[in-house]
Amino acid sequence: MASGCKSLILLQLFSIVLFFSQTHLLVTAAKDSGQANTNFVKTKCKITTYPSLCLKTLLPYSSSVKTNSTKLCKEALNVATKGASDASTIVLNLKKQKGITRYEAAAIKDCIEDVKDAVYELKRAVDAMGHLGDKDKAFQLANAKTYASAAITDADSCTGGLTDQGKVNTKVMDAINRSMAVVIKLSSNALSLINHIYI
Repeated sequence: MASGCKSLILLQLFSIVLFFSQTHLLVTAAKDSGQANTNFVKTKCKITTYPSLCLKTLLPYSSSVKTNSTKLCKEALNVATKGASDASTIVLNLKKQKGITRYEAAAIKDCIEDVKDAVYELKRAVDAMGHLGDKDKAFQLANAKTYASAAITDADSCTGGLTDQGKVNTKVMDAINRSMAVVIKLSSNALSLINHIYI
């Protein structure tokens, strides 16, 4: 009977030790995987035009991206789309401010159209990246590059339009320039990542 109890206790102890060792292995594997995902994003961000912004905006997605370049590009484009949408809201709010002159209203109106185009182009780029598994993957990748590049051009057109007006309030111009700079930087980073995908 005593021998049976000892065997039972030893079996329970062995089960406990086995459980903790397996748990430790799982935790270690998860940590290693998490570190690999983080390192992947850090390495990819080094090739972008604005590495520090890339890290700030894309590191939070490392666990979902893992080490998948296509997923990273899609997240970069999604971030850029969000940035362009936010910029659109900023420009729209400027239009509603009191004291906006006729010239400023015209410049802001043009800028709003440019930013809407940028959002549209970035969404099309995301869609193209989602079709890289198709037979025409080279064509889809080229489309993604074209759309991301077009978004940069759209944001640049907005700021260019402000300069052409020549009669835009400095505060209005600064607010729009800052928001467009974010769109350009985020889109440039996404384009850099897309340019380094090899299919």
